Amino acid sequence: MSETLLQAQELRKTFRSSNQEFEVLRGVNLTLARGELVALLGVSGTGKSTLIQILGALDRPSSGTVVMEGVDLFALSQNKCAAFRNRHIGFIYQSHRLLPEFTALENVMLPLLIGRTARREAKARAEDALHEVELAHRLHHRPGQMSGGEQQRVAIARAVVGNPALLLADEPTGNLDRKTAEGVFQLLKGLNRNKGLTCLMVTHNRELAADLDRRIHLIDGQLVEGDEQH
Repeated sequence: MSETLLQAQELRKTFRSSNQEFEVLRGVNLTLARGELVALLGVSGTGKSTLIQILGALDRPSSGTVVMEGVDLFALSQNKCAAFRNRHIGFIYQSHRLLPEFTALENVMLPLLIGRTARREAKARAEDALHEVELAHRLHHRPGQMSGGEQQRVAIARAVVGNPALLLADEPTGNLDRKTAEGVFQLLKGLNRNKGLTCLMVTHNRELAADLDRRIHLIDGQLVEGDEQH
């Protein structure tokens, strides 16, 4: 039986606007095994990004728990939660969110420096991460000097440079053409295979999702396993 990395129980999230309440997540339960590569599907506006933000402890649920590596994330103080997130969770978004004034190397070094890694070690690890995503020749280029696919590879290197246990990817190929998206997808699969990296990927691409270990759908605020359509 695979080791459990993360377990979310009865996650609910309600947004309030004026006198109205809108419940996006309605008792979500999710278990991720270590080393799994899982697709999260659902139509726009169903709360997939909200769920990713909560699982990554960037947002808090209205109720419910997320336990990762045996740690109850929302029982931690804000500072301890941020430190845990920095060490154990990597994020990739549809938009690469690189700092335009920094080089690829500097962008990838950033999470390590925030985590107080010595600068020399951070530089060496960032170089290794960029080499892994086949961008050793782009170390000193800024985002504006790179293609969209290359920028997303830098973002992936930044997400994995700290050797996180969990990678949360929110539409990481959404802004890319088909060929480039396939390349990024294969890169993520390689990281999963070679590093044992657990990855939960939000995607609308059912063809790519079909090639992952498991597919889950967010429908009416709850998760449904398998290939069910909505």
